[in-house]
Amino acid sequence: MKVLNSLKSAKLRDQNCVVVRRKGRVYVINKKNPRFKARQG
Repeated sequence: MKVLNSLKSAKLRDQNCVVVRRKGRVYVINKKNPRFKARQG
């Protein structure tokens, strides 16, 4: 999982990327290709 300041580039990396908020943190997850995971902060 990458830790990034901005998730805009991570969201645009793949078509199936979804931005999710969990426990006050913002994540990009991808069920089809799990290597595209990222977290903001």
